[in-house]
Order: sequence, then C-alpha cells, then structure tokens
Amino acid sequence: MIAAARTSAPVGPPGRLFVFGMGYTARTLAGQLRAGGWTIRGTGGSGDIAFDDEAEVCAALSDATHVLSSVPPDRAGSDPVLARYGDALAAARAQWAGYLSSTGVYGDTGGAWVDETAEIGRGRRTARAAADEAWQALRADMRVFRLPGIYGPGRSPLDRVRSGAAHRIDLPAQVFSRVHVEDIASAIAASFAGPAGVYNVADNLPASQNTVIEEACRLLQMPVPPLQSLDEAGLSPMARAFYAENRRVANGKARRLLGWRPRYPSFVEGLRALNASTSPPSASTAPVPARSDQR
Repeated sequence: MIAAARTSAPVGPPGRLFVFGMGYTARTLAGQLRAGGWTIRGTGGSGDIAFDDEAEVCAALSDATHVLSSVPPDRAGSDPVLARYGDALAAARAQWAGYLSSTGVYGDTGGAWVDETAEIGRGRRTARAAADEAWQALRADMRVFRLPGIYGPGRSPLDRVRSGAAHRIDLPAQVFSRVHVEDIASAIAASFAGPAGVYNVADNLPASQNTVIEEACRLLQMPVPPLQSLDEAGLSPMARAFYAENRRVANGKARRLLGWRPRYPSFVEGLRALNASTSPPSASTAPVPARSDQR
C-alpha cells in the first residue's frame, strides 16, 4: 500500500539560495522557496547573473546559505561549473550544497530495482557519472539527487499526446521511473534539514512508457498511438538511447532519511492533477478510476 502523500518544507528561517542553471526544476524549487521568504539568485535560464561574470558569481556564492547546481556535463564531458568555480564552491561558507544528477548513471539493469549503493558509470551516461562522483567529493555537506524522467506543467505525457508527438514503442519489457517536478523540489527542501549523501528522487511506481501514454490518452479522451518499432517511430538518437535502458529506481533512502513522501506517488495522480489544472471541470475531464493494475 502506498503511504499517504505529504510535502516537505524547509525547516528554520528563510535562507539565500544560489543556483547554477535556473532551468525547469530549479525554477520550481525557487518558486516554492520564494513563497517562504527565501532570496534566490542564479545563472542561466531565469537567473539574474551571467555564468561567466566571475566577480558577481563569487560574490553571490560568498553570501549564499545554500548552493545548488543543475548544470549537466558539456559535450566534451566536462562539468562547466566545477571547471570554472570548483575552488570557490569548495571554499564557500554555505551550510548546504546540492547537485542534480541523473539515474542514468546506473545504466541498464534489465528492469531490476536499483538503489544508491549500486555501481555507477556502467551505461551511456559516463560523463554524468564522473560529474556525480566529483560533486560528491567536493564538500562534506554535499547532497546529490539522482533524478529519473521529470514531468510537470508544460512538460508531460499530456503535452506530448496533445501535440501528436507521443509514441508507443513495441518493447513490452521496458520500464522506467519518473518523478513530478514539484516532488523533486520538496525532496530538495526536505534535505536542508537532513544528512548529506546521495538520494534517488523518484515516485513509487515504475512503469512502461506505453502505460503512461495510454493513461494520458484516457484522461484526454484521445486515440492511443499505434505500437511501432524503434525504426518506424523515427526517434532521435537520444530518444532511441532512452529505450536501450531498463530499470526501476528505489526511493527508500530519501523516504527514510529525509522524511520525504511524493505528493504524486505515481504517474496516475500526477497526470490527473496536471489534467485538472489545464482543463475546465466537465464530465469529459473528471477523474477516471485507475485500472486494476495501477496500485
């Protein structure tokens, strides 16, 4: 049985967060923290500081109580934040530091469950695995968050179905994990008062991409895309590589040590909430009972 969902809020007075890479996930976190009185500064995306403005970045780092990087390795395999600001980060007086990594560091497990004790660097994400380890070694107070497929407002299977970009690939044994962006933000906030370390942040119900797309189509009352082979789907190399890996990501460590519980324990709750937030109430958009295999 899935535990009752709850969100986590930062403990203590509002702090000052500096973010390298104000992208989709970091913006969601920033919105939650600003509502609690936090000061947020950052580079990239919606950030207010240019990444290459070293004087301003270092000044912001020296003032921050919390520092987060969401910047992935570059095409050469180097982590641009560590390459340019590693020494400043190591010396920063912040009381908390975090890095957004990927569950892709685990590689293919043949559909088996994987937790934070597993070996990393065996799959296609070798540069990401190297960055993951480098961030762990940077500071004693480092939290590394390994994230699976991220979805949320404006970036979900519902959007792909509406746009006609959704696929169902004929790989019946392929399964993966995912997490709602708001649940990533709440896990990060919960870690402000939790121990340093590596945490998988995923929901409770790994499932095939096909099952998720079928649920999105059911909610939208739109036709289900036909099953296709990888060749027939005409996927990009990056998308094809996604289907080459198959794993279930365990979230037990974050639940035990951070007291974190996902507000959206599976894609079923997550998609329903997203659909309700973008559709007017009507008989056609009311929540539909889950199938018997969705527990």
